[in-house]
Amino acid sequence: MTSQIPRRRRRWLHLDATTVLDRRIVERGIYPAVNPLTSTSRILDPAVVGEEHYRVARQVQEVLQRYKDLQDIIAILGIEELSPEDRLTVARARRIERFLSQPFFVAEAFTGRPGKYVQLRETIRGSEICEGKHDELPEQAFYMVGGIDEVIARAGQLAEE
Repeated sequence: MTSQIPRRRRRWLHLDATTVLDRRIVERGIYPAVNPLTSTSRILDPAVVGEEHYRVARQVQEVLQRYKDLQDIIAILGIEELSPEDRLTVARARRIERFLSQPFFVAEAFTGRPGKYVQLRETIRGSEICEGKHDELPEQAFYMVGGIDEVIARAGQLAEE
């Protein structure tokens, strides 16, 4: 009976999420085309998903939001006019966007690549992109791969070509 559940816990009985698909993401060939800035979920709460997962999700959103804010400046003046810090933010955001293109089973029809199951722990490890641990790797290495280890392996393959 819900009346016996404390009010604080009762609010988690129903999921409330909005997943926003974005045409601009599709135009860049990134699938699934979920916009992490406009998509929301009430369960994205440290008490539900855990502190690390919550921290990484917010960190990714901050980087992507800053990139979005810089896009008008880039369009008008060019990326060369940005500060070195902002250029680094743009590079990391582009890597994050590509990393979020992990080859999901539901996207096989659009990408022609077989889907992969990526454990949550490995996806959260993607925070290394925000932290700059993979700044030296090419953007292409982050596209349609599973986890960070696969990104590193793909970067090695790209270097050999």
